[in-house]
Parts: sequence; C-alpha cells; structure tokens
Amino acid sequence: HYLDITGEIEVFEALHGMDADAKTAGVMLMPGTGFDVVPSDCLAAHLKSKLPDAFDLVLAIQAIGRPSRGTATTMIENVHKGGLIRVNGKLSKVPSAWQTLDFDLGEGDVSCMTIPWGDVSTAYYSTGIPNIRVFMAAPPQLRTMAVISRYFGPVLASGPVQGLIKRNIQKGPAGPSDDERKKGHSLVWGRVENKKGKTAEARLRTPEGYTLTARTSLAIAQRALNGDAPAGFQTPSMAYGADFVLQFEDIERTDL
Repeated sequence: HYLDITGEIEVFEALHGMDADAKTAGVMLMPGTGFDVVPSDCLAAHLKSKLPDAFDLVLAIQAIGRPSRGTATTMIENVHKGGLIRVNGKLSKVPSAWQTLDFDLGEGDVSCMTIPWGDVSTAYYSTGIPNIRVFMAAPPQLRTMAVISRYFGPVLASGPVQGLIKRNIQKGPAGPSDDERKKGHSLVWGRVENKKGKTAEARLRTPEGYTLTARTSLAIAQRALNGDAPAGFQTPSMAYGADFVLQFEDIERTDL
C-alpha cells in the first residue's frame, strides 16, 4: 500500500491516475493522510450526505499555530504557480488569492483567500461535486504577498531567491513546540449548494494540525496493516467514511 501526508494536488492527481493499476495489484493508494486532507475531506463527504444533489462546495480552513520548516518550504516552492479551483469537474488555474471572502469558522468572521488546498482534487473524487473552492484564513500581509506573487512569480521561482528564502526558513525552529501544539487548534468550515439554491453548512474544530496529522496518519497506517485497505486510489472518507475523523480526541463537528 502507499500512504503519505502530502497536500499537493499534483500528487493526488498522479495517484488517482494509477487507480486501475492499484486495483489490479490489490493495493491502496492514499495520499493526504494528515491534516491535509482528513478533516476537510470528511467534512466535504458529510455535507454531501446532507445535500446529495450539491453542485458547489466551498471549504475554509484556519490553522491556529506556526508552520513547520517543511510546510513553509513547500509553500515557497509553489508560490509562483498561482491557484487552482475546480470548475465543472475540471481543475482550473486562477491567480494567487483569486478570491477573498469573510467566513465565520467558529470564532467570528475572518478574511480568507483561495488556495490550492488538496481538497480541490480529492473532494471531487470523494463527493462527485463538480465545483470546488478552498479558502484559508490569512492576515493582510499574507494576502498582499499572494497578490504580489502574481506579477513576480518568475523572480520568486528563481534559484537565487528560492535559496535565500529557504536558508532563512532553515534558521527558524523546525516546527511548533510541544507546548505550542498543545495550545493550538484548527477550524474547518464547509458549505454545499445545489442548483435550486438550497445549502448545507457545517464546521469542524480539531487539534493543532501537526498533532492531528500524527494521529490520523498513524490510525490509517494501522488499519492498512490490519487488512482494512480498499484497493485503488482512496481518500480518507472514501475508504473509511465521513465520520472517520470523529474518532479522534478533541474533534467537534457542528451542523449549522
């Protein structure tokens, strides 16, 4: 079986393309076994169950805590690539921070910008919903940087600039401390809508993202080792259901 904690859309799409071969081989392919995409994938599947004819899905995520070196490095490596949404079942490129909207993820309204989060890929396979956008809560400085990257992408992608930024990242802490992770938490909000304008909304409150990643990725690995690994490309909710995320400590789901 193949499991990983990546959140990169290119990886999800590549492994989905190997679905038939994986089924023939009798192995499971499941990227995204961590914070990206377990909670958001399960929330998307839950919302789909509430509104089976949904044709539009919006997700928003707020991570309360500091990113690790690995997360920051991945963000820098992809800063020049712009954004992605799904339109009529197809991945569609959009500029960085293409849309900025306010959402209440459970602690009051926050400004969020579109990002190419993994669910732009995986939620389509989990739910069949053809139009998907994912937003992330972002302070004004980060939104400004995202807009600037539209115009200076080639410069930001150049070797010297990438090297300079990555060296600065490496000077910082490897990631949040145990105490920071214990105090942190994450919020996920989602809304689906059908063609008649009917909607369904729900929220998830979860532990800090790296803490949840450790728990979910370990649980999925244990299930695979115990023989609970459906063959082919899988998302967490496809393999284990929309309520899979609820088994973990400090998870709360609220229907709105």
